[in-house]
Amino acid sequence: MKILATAPIDQTAVDILSPYGEIITAPDDTEQTLIQLASDAEVIVVRGVAEITEGVIEAATRLKVIGRTGVGINNIDIAAATARRIPVVFTPGANSRAVAESAMAFILALSKRITYWDQQTKTDQWDSRYDSINDDLEGETLGIIGFGNIGQQLARLAAPFDMKLLACDPYANSQAADELEVELVSLDQLLQRSRYLSLHTTLTPETEGMINAENLQQLRPGSYLINLSRGETVDSLDTILQALEDGRLAGAGFDVFAPEPADISHPIFKHPNFLTAPHVASLTHKAIDTIHLWMANDIKAVLDGETPKNSVNPEVFE
Repeated sequence: MKILATAPIDQTAVDILSPYGEIITAPDDTEQTLIQLASDAEVIVVRGVAEITEGVIEAATRLKVIGRTGVGINNIDIAAATARRIPVVFTPGANSRAVAESAMAFILALSKRITYWDQQTKTDQWDSRYDSINDDLEGETLGIIGFGNIGQQLARLAAPFDMKLLACDPYANSQAADELEVELVSLDQLLQRSRYLSLHTTLTPETEGMINAENLQQLRPGSYLINLSRGETVDSLDTILQALEDGRLAGAGFDVFAPEPADISHPIFKHPNFLTAPHVASLTHKAIDTIHLWMANDIKAVLDGETPKNSVNPEVFE
């Protein structure tokens, strides 16, 4: 059996899957390469931004299961997989705490100007401490856009800072919101009332471009925006740069971009209050181990003729 991985996978998954066959890592993630390598693969493990198109799936005539590290499935043609009754397994919730912690880290780093003060200290600008001031979290409102596993974890982390908590999600669990003392509101209400905003939505036609030049006009001056969901949820980096320049945003923190890798020639990457990371919010030791463990166990279940715990298209088992 051949197991094709679009990027190197963790040893946890290797240990579970290697008894089933040889694990091959693609040298690149172009469609041409994946079509060629998938022709005799029975398992495809998707890590990163590799596109598992209908062409790749059709080329994989022996394919039995597709495993996704994480929850982002917009780069997999689910309809094509389902048409061939190929299960797609993924790992919802496995990295929720890690991403929520990263969101909190961005909020703290921006509001407390950690990178700025580090630079000032290291360039012997000690007296700059009299020229600027940090922001507070206590008593401020955090608006969480997307109240699934990650959004709920962020609410738990923010509560001890005595922040007021809002969330916007048409599919939100109202019981969880009540338990976490989170007020569910519309997107417009959230934008108008929040000082801090953090995006944690999945990418769907409804969420693509949901943060845009028009609705960001509703922000109060000096707000902060964190995006750890998908780059496409923001209509353009131009929109964010304009909000930074006119003061509606005091800072923005992005771990995701469209496309990826990010185009760092964009002028926003020179803005001192734009804090970035290369899509690593979920990459902690514990999260990576859990993601690969869950995914590999579900692949193993399919190969053993059992039903996996988490599948995108459970109808293929009917």
